[in-house]
Amino acid sequence: MKKKFFIFVFFIFSIFLFQNSVSAYSSDPKQFIQEVVDEAKKILVASNSKENREKELSAIALKVADIKGIGLYTLGGYRKELNEKQLKEYDTLFEKYFLKSFTSRLSDYSDPKIEVLSADVKNEKYTIVKSLLLATDKKPEVKIDWRVYTKNQNKPLIRDLIVEGLSLARTQKEEFASVIESNNGDVTKLFDTLRKFIDK
Repeated sequence: MKKKFFIFVFFIFSIFLFQNSVSAYSSDPKQFIQEVVDEAKKILVASNSKENREKELSAIALKVADIKGIGLYTLGGYRKELNEKQLKEYDTLFEKYFLKSFTSRLSDYSDPKIEVLSADVKNEKYTIVKSLLLATDKKPEVKIDWRVYTKNQNKPLIRDLIVEGLSLARTQKEEFASVIESNNGDVTKLFDTLRKFIDK
């Protein structure tokens, strides 16, 4: 009886390891981005509803993007003005904001063709992966650089997209700062702006 039990446990454990090895992403930044692009494309070309596409794209983003790191960067020095409870609230709001913003934009593409070109290792923590969104009859080609955070070499994470030389994280940081500054430096007013976007 014990032998059968251990065989059963080993079998389940083996399946678990196999499933996780299949779904795991490469530790090589260039290959990592290629895999993310390919996975997202499969979702976008599938005949799912927009709601399903957004749900599946959100699942990818949660695995491959450093959402908390991006959120802290976009908040900038204002994060020092928040207490622990407020900072946790901001993390929650920013994640919802990020996922909605990301999926709503990307889900409008039915068949994006992105060619991953090269990787430029900046240091042990960052690699820039260069890619190209190929032109169509209606849209010109777009250069997209992916800022990949590699502090944990076994789990690279996306920290920023640089589209035609414009950092999306930096742009977001400037927008957040503008909201706060227009409200006399009250950081919590940014929370209201995030909630409105999430709820609309």
